[in-house]
Amino acid sequence: MRTSLVASIVILFALVFSAIAQTPPSPSPSYIRAGHLFDPATGHYSDNVTLVVANQRIQSVEGAGFQPPASAQILDLSAEYVLPGLIDCHTHLGSRADRYEEIDKFKDTPFDSAIAGVVNARKTLEAGFTTVRDVGSLPFLAVDLRNNINAGFIPGPRIVASGPGISITGGHGDLNNYAPEVTKTLFPEKNDFKIADGSEEVRRMVREQVKYGVDVIKILASGGVLSKGDQPGAPQYTLEELKVAADTAHQAGRKIAAHAHGTQSIKWAIEAGIDSVEHASLVDDEGIAMAKAHGTYFVMDIYDDDYILQEGPRIGMPQELLIKERAVGQKQRDNFRKAHAAGVKMAFGTDAGVYPHGDNARQFHYMVLYGMTPAEAIQAATTSAADLIGRSSDVGSLTPGHFADLIALTTDPLQHIEVLEHPEVVVKGGALIKGAKK
Repeated sequence: MRTSLVASIVILFALVFSAIAQTPPSPSPSYIRAGHLFDPATGHYSDNVTLVVANQRIQSVEGAGFQPPASAQILDLSAEYVLPGLIDCHTHLGSRADRYEEIDKFKDTPFDSAIAGVVNARKTLEAGFTTVRDVGSLPFLAVDLRNNINAGFIPGPRIVASGPGISITGGHGDLNNYAPEVTKTLFPEKNDFKIADGSEEVRRMVREQVKYGVDVIKILASGGVLSKGDQPGAPQYTLEELKVAADTAHQAGRKIAAHAHGTQSIKWAIEAGIDSVEHASLVDDEGIAMAKAHGTYFVMDIYDDDYILQEGPRIGMPQELLIKERAVGQKQRDNFRKAHAAGVKMAFGTDAGVYPHGDNARQFHYMVLYGMTPAEAIQAATTSAADLIGRSSDVGSLTPGHFADLIALTTDPLQHIEVLEHPEVVVKGGALIKGAKK
C-alpha cells in the first residue's frame, strides 16, 4: 500500500508543478565540442575533440580535424574543461537537512518525503551529479523516483535505488527511546521493510525488498551517529547474518552496501562479501588491509562533520548526536587518508540529506585535503563510482557507448578542485540541463 501511495505522491507533485518539472531541456545536440576532455582512467585531458551523440549515448569521439555537418546541432564547449557527469554513491533524496527529521516524522506524511525527493533530485542533477545511489528512504520512494525520472516525467539524475536500510530491533534505523505505545503505533507488526532480527528474517527482508524493485540492498551493520540509543562502534549484525544478507542479495543479482562505523562491523562486512562499506569511520589497520585484499570499496562521507557540528544545534539536533559526531568525525577523516594511502578502493559518497542536496561537490575539497590528488578525487566520483554501482558500461566515462552525461567548467578542476561545486554546464543523455546554449 505504501508503495503505491508514494508512487501516486510523486505523480501528483509532478502534475501540480508540471510547468517546472516537465519543461524539457534544450534540444539534444548531435555534436558536443570539448576544448579539454577529461579521461578519469588516465587523469589527463584530450584537447579539441568532438563527441558524436545519438540516442543519448556517445557514438564516437572525434579528433581536432573533425567537422560536423553544416546543419548539425552543436553544443560548443570548446573553451571549457569537460568531465563525465559526477556520481554520488551515498544519498538520501527523500531527506531534508534543514530540520531534525526524527521529530518531524511524527507529523509528516509520505507526501512530505516524496515532495522533498522530487525537489532534491532536480537540485542534485543541476549540481552536476547525473547519477546517484540512494541508500535509504521510505519504502519505496527511491524506486518510484528512479522510474519516473527514467520515464522522463520528472527531472533528476539516474538513480540506483535501495529500500530502507535493514536494521536490528533497537539499532540504528529503529525508533529508539520512545514509549512502547509510540513504536507499536508506527510499526504495529514491524513490517516496515527495515527491521530484521536473525539470519532468516534478514534473508526474507532482502528478498522482500528485491520484490519491490530495488537495485541495491542497504544493511546497517553497526550503530550510527544520527540516531538515538545506539553507538557508532557497536556491532549490530553478526558475521553470519551479514553473510546471509550478502549471499541473498548477490543471488538476486543485486549489490549490497553496509553502513558500518565500527571497527569489528567493518571487518565482518568485508569478510561477508559485502560490496561497499559506508562511512568506515573507525576502521583499523587490519580492516584496511582486509578491504584492499578483498577489493571492497570504502564510501567515506568526510564533508558531513563540518555541516553537522555547525548546523546541528540550529536545527534542534540532540546533544547525544553531536557528541557522537565529535567522537568520530576527525577519526573518519584521518582513516580516509590511511585507507587511500594503502590503496583501498574508494568511491565518492556524501550522505546527501544530512547536508543540503546540491552541495554534494563540497566533499571534493576534503578528499584532496586528506590525501587524494584532484584527479583521484574525480576518479572516485566517475570511473570508480560507476564500477561500484555496476554501471561502468553506462556512466562514469565519456567514451563510445556511454551515456552523454557531462559537466563543463571554465576553470581546470585539476588546479582548483572547488570549481566542481559550481559547474557552468550540465548535460544528461546529450540534453542540456543547465547552462546557456552556445
